Amino acid sequence: MDDAESLHIRPMAFADCDRVSEIRVLGWQFAYRGLMPQSYLDSLSAKTDAERRRARFGRGDGSVLNLVAARGTELVGWAAIGPYRDGELRTGDAELYAIYLDPHHVSTGAGRALMQESLRRCAALGHDHVYLGVVRGNARARRFYERAGFRADGTEEPYEVEGVLVPEVRYVRELRG
Repeated sequence: MDDAESLHIRPMAFADCDRVSEIRVLGWQFAYRGLMPQSYLDSLSAKTDAERRRARFGRGDGSVLNLVAARGTELVGWAAIGPYRDGELRTGDAELYAIYLDPHHVSTGAGRALMQESLRRCAALGHDHVYLGVVRGNARARRFYERAGFRADGTEEPYEVEGVLVPEVRYVRELRG
C-alpha cells in the first residue's frame, strides 16, 4: 500500500461516481468526527451523494476538474479544483474544493500525489494562487496543507451544521515566484 509507484492520478470518469461518493462520505466521517455533530456525519449517504454526482457529471463549463487517485484498479482518493469562489465574484485564482481519501489510505502518499497534481494543473492553467477552506479544528488536514505550502491568510468564516457553527479557515498558496 505504501508503494507510490503503483499510484496513478487521472481525471475522474462517470464510472467513478459511486466510489468517489463513498470516498467523500468516508472522508467526512473520518476527518470531521468530533468537529461536527455526529448525527449529521452518520446521516451522510454515499448512495444519495452518487445520485447527485452522476446527475451533475459532465455538466457545467468544464472549469471544475475532478481527479482520482488509483492504486491498481482501486480508487483511493479524490480531489476537485476550479475557479476560486469569492461569493459571486470570480477571480483569476483557483480553489481546491475538496480532497479526500479512503481512511484506509491516509498517510500512504495518495493525498500528497493528488495535491501535487492539483497544484500542477492549476499552475498550468495560469493561476497565481490556490485557495482552500479547512475546518479550524481539523489539525491533521491543516498540517497536510501547511506541508504542501499553504498558509492561513487570517480569513475565517463559520458555517452551520445542524445548528452548530463550524469555523472554517481560509488557506492560500502562491503558485508563481
